[in-house]
Amino acid sequence: MSKITIDIPIVKVPDHPEWPELTEHEEAELKHSIKDMLEEQNGVLVAHYYTDGRLQDLAEETGGCVADSLEMARFGTESRADTLVVAGVRFMGETSKILNHEKRVLMPELKATCSLDEGCPADLFSAFCDRFPEHTVVVYANTSAEVKARSDWVVTSSIALDVVRHLKERGEKILWAPDKHLGKYIQKTTGADMIFWPASCVVHEEFKVFALQRLRALHPDAAVLVHPESPEEVIDQADVVGSTTALIKAVTQMNNLKFIVATDAGIFNKMRQLAPEKELIEAPTVGEGATCQSCAHCPWMGMNSLQNLYDVLKNGTNEIHISPELARKARIPIQRMLDFAKTKR
Repeated sequence: MSKITIDIPIVKVPDHPEWPELTEHEEAELKHSIKDMLEEQNGVLVAHYYTDGRLQDLAEETGGCVADSLEMARFGTESRADTLVVAGVRFMGETSKILNHEKRVLMPELKATCSLDEGCPADLFSAFCDRFPEHTVVVYANTSAEVKARSDWVVTSSIALDVVRHLKERGEKILWAPDKHLGKYIQKTTGADMIFWPASCVVHEEFKVFALQRLRALHPDAAVLVHPESPEEVIDQADVVGSTTALIKAVTQMNNLKFIVATDAGIFNKMRQLAPEKELIEAPTVGEGATCQSCAHCPWMGMNSLQNLYDVLKNGTNEIHISPELARKARIPIQRMLDFAKTKR
């Protein structure tokens, strides 16, 4: 096949938001009010591992969920809550609404998007799919409802390898989107016949291979944990490559006392909670080719805070709306993933 060229949009990355510092009393009052409103509204808070640690802690304190996007989706469908408050990025709120159309889904900030989502516009992606009608379309969860509706399968990083192996065994060729690094890691691991949409995550793209080599030399006893959205040269240095959940398990189960972690720094909250005796070191995002000094935290995830969580519950704003027809189409590939995941438990 000749080389595939696609002109994808340039994603404008926002500055990391700066929230006013809260006193201990102010934070306690805010949490108390949020807990009361969640109870009054029969609501539950679902937070991603990359959000602020205070949101993660509050989700667990109130009977909610802290998880990767696959477990967030599962939790929402199994919860008896009338309102799901999704602290994460927009595609996570959309997925919750797609799977729970009868429930109210709120987000602390609707502008909290994702570079992978923005780098894969539905119209361009649909046209790309039309060029390869013989391929099975597999999209990462970090995509819009419209892109999901155009796909055959939706996957998260925790189940992508299993799904692609399954499709390869059936002799299917795969069109993968949007993260090129994750796609190429999957292709290298499974040997599947794949073509790729060329987007990438602005956080994982910034991990620097030479700086990581120098850091490993300083900490030779540290295990290197890498999310597969990272560049191939960074993945090649890993002791463990895996989803957020897999990396958390590695910290708790491996004998190493020190870890270099190449994913969003928000994951450290759960790692420290489960393995307080372990030393965690951020993989470097500075060095040759760096475009920022500290890129190890998603600026869109940083848009979630206790302050705007309180505002959303108080005012009922920032509700996710998806048309019934779009939700129906997008639900098919997501449900296919969830059903497949049950066979792997």
